[in-house]
Amino acid sequence: MQPLLERGSIMEEGSVDSGPFPPQSPQHSASFGHWISTLKKRACEAYKRKPISYWFLLVLSSSAMLVAFPASSLLSRLYFQNGGTSKWIISWVAVAGWPITALILFPAYFVCKTLPTPLTLKLTLAYIVLGFLSAADNLMYAYAYAYLPASTAALLASSSLIFSALFGYLLVKNKINASIINAIVIITAAMTIIALDSDSDRYGSVSNKQYIMGFIWDILGSALHGLIFALSELVFVKLLGRRSFHVVLEQQVMVSVFAFVFTTIGMILNKDFQGMASEAKSFEGGKTSYHLVLIWSAITFQLGVLGATAVLFLSSTVLAGVLNAVRVPLTSIAAVILMHDPMSGFKILSLTVTFWGFGSYIYGSSSASKGPIST
Repeated sequence: MQPLLERGSIMEEGSVDSGPFPPQSPQHSASFGHWISTLKKRACEAYKRKPISYWFLLVLSSSAMLVAFPASSLLSRLYFQNGGTSKWIISWVAVAGWPITALILFPAYFVCKTLPTPLTLKLTLAYIVLGFLSAADNLMYAYAYAYLPASTAALLASSSLIFSALFGYLLVKNKINASIINAIVIITAAMTIIALDSDSDRYGSVSNKQYIMGFIWDILGSALHGLIFALSELVFVKLLGRRSFHVVLEQQVMVSVFAFVFTTIGMILNKDFQGMASEAKSFEGGKTSYHLVLIWSAITFQLGVLGATAVLFLSSTVLAGVLNAVRVPLTSIAAVILMHDPMSGFKILSLTVTFWGFGSYIYGSSSASKGPIST
């Protein structure tokens, strides 16, 4: 499962420039030592401009992203690995934790000294559409985690950056430069490397057809995820006209509520609520383990979303992009250690190439937000 936040969701209030690259001299002769010295100087200046509480919240939010999202991915895979079979259940728990975000939203009104955003017909319809797409997106990712190792699913899900950049350019007219195009090519190459190494990556209980379907559903889910990002930004641009902490939380809550409604309907039609009792009995570890996996899946996903929202508000999309890049290898490494995922040379190469693509995307996003672009 992926969060409903990305490059296009930066908030205007409280955002700061976190670009780590010092300007080059006209002669382009600055040494690496001078670069480090300048970077340290800027870091000290930034530290002094903000109170301790700000840095505490930023570290806490960053930690939430780096811990909660990988944990949510691993728990999704653990559900299927230990005997879970329903894709609807694992997609349902991804949005079942929406009250956690709502509990943070209500105090935010008092802190920000503002009122809830009025719900117009257009805004309500937009939330319904986004909720339906999010429900479909979660279901696609559930199929991916049912058939793919968690490390592979996480790597493939990173392709959402490609689609968010493309849809953002087509629908919202976001800027694209050479670095972002380079990132798209690099990440596409990383996905191709994984596809070529499917034989060493497939679980024995998963057929070749199921593995291919998991691969396809993961890519389709990433494409839909990129579309959701672009449409979410379009809602801000066309209907809301502002980006602040409580407004983004409102969108998270409303979209999650409607996604929860749609997945609940799917659960009812598929009779998965009735099947949860029998599934818990046959689950490896027993009923307690079954319920703990589902509960913590819901909690960790929402904590990751809250962390991402706070990072975007407190800092910038550049830092959020860095953290998003770091959590991909964290998820893969954790899956190898905790779940004994297969890790071949091709997957290590793909992981390295993906990280390179993330770096190019982050640099391109930072440059695009500061100056003219070339398309």
